[in-house]
Amino acid sequence: MKRIKWVLWLFLAILSGAWLLADTLSPEPFHYFSFREVFVQYTGTLAMATMSLAMLLAARPKWLERPLNGLDKMYRLHKWLGIAGLLFAVTHWWWAQGTKWMVGWGWLDRPVRGAGAEQALPGFEQWLRSQRGLAETLGEWVFYVMAILIVLALVKRFPYHLFKKTHHWLALGYLVLVYHSTVLVKPDYWTEPVGWILAILMLGGSLSAIQVLSGRVGRRLTTQGTIASLIDYPRLGVIEGAVELRDRWAGHAPGQFAFVTSNMREGAHPYTIASSWDPAEHRLVFIVKALGDHTRRLRDRLEVGMPVRVEGPYGCFDFDDDNPRQIWVGAGIGITPFIARMKHLARAPGQQTIDLFHVTDDSDPVAFDKLAADAAAAGVTLHLIVTPRDGRLSAERIRAAVPDWSEASLWFCGPNEFGRTLYRDFLKAGMSPADFHRELFEMR
Repeated sequence: MKRIKWVLWLFLAILSGAWLLADTLSPEPFHYFSFREVFVQYTGTLAMATMSLAMLLAARPKWLERPLNGLDKMYRLHKWLGIAGLLFAVTHWWWAQGTKWMVGWGWLDRPVRGAGAEQALPGFEQWLRSQRGLAETLGEWVFYVMAILIVLALVKRFPYHLFKKTHHWLALGYLVLVYHSTVLVKPDYWTEPVGWILAILMLGGSLSAIQVLSGRVGRRLTTQGTIASLIDYPRLGVIEGAVELRDRWAGHAPGQFAFVTSNMREGAHPYTIASSWDPAEHRLVFIVKALGDHTRRLRDRLEVGMPVRVEGPYGCFDFDDDNPRQIWVGAGIGITPFIARMKHLARAPGQQTIDLFHVTDDSDPVAFDKLAADAAAAGVTLHLIVTPRDGRLSAERIRAAVPDWSEASLWFCGPNEFGRTLYRDFLKAGMSPADFHRELFEMR
């Protein structure tokens, strides 16, 4: 989490520094309208740059996964960039449009502009000037639409299939804003570092937007498959499905996830892969819990023999560290990456001592027996906590069960609030932030 926070703030700092090399927030003479002119440029630059980077991340570029510590972190950064872009855009809109309203209401007097300046402009700048009215109008109305769509994307109760559809519209709006910015950015900026940065970001964002609109995101990593088996665990509200891959799969590390499409209307959904990779089998296992509208309907929709598309793998939750011990905490459906890792360790034992804490509100003897068998085969010590029976798992209980926890790294997958609580508690107790690994499994 700290890494993506630093990336966000460093990105804004570099962009602001580059802008200040080309312009100033203290124009001479300093008055409302002179400040408004530069501030509109500054907020517009920040808004467009953050939206461009957010659009670039929306295309799921694999080359950014490792630097940003996984696609789950990239999507969290994408979300923060979207929120930041909206805030900058609202500020930009108010100083641009609100000033016009205040002039119309008689609260401000518009300054008198000199005549004849436009005739002295070069041809390209004259063309840009001729586009200003259209660019301002399109930018204003697209801003209204995109602001609504971004707010809807942040509302968790907004249905996922509608979120996916409306979120695609943002790519089209973004392309309109590229035109808006190209016309209205000060021409002098394009010869300065801020203009070069903005041009690169808008080019990358435009290519990503075209990928999104054409449905080509993740196409190179997509494999066709067929549902080979389905196992229902009604007490847990969980379905375990095996997918037989028809095309070549590059393989995956335990703990990674993939996007699976079983219904074109719903689109792709992310699921952690609950199996280790065996090139001889060409099979992936997914364990899905009924948590939302889509996953609750899967039990009735899925059938053996049904074709599916699998895109991936993604993620850096790969258990890769040099600590002599590891502590795993899998809460609810967050147990899936640990099942995949245990399957892998059963075939290729490691040297680390591992304790797995599985927290669940529900009980299913069949599923628990399978989990215990996987743990035994992998040499993992299993601590099963059924909350109604055993109470809540806390950091204190983990440290009591693992006295030499200070030598361990902790790998957590589960509800965000639970993860944040454990993170704060273990860091307070002396664990290094680098030793606490958390999967941020939220794609919106």
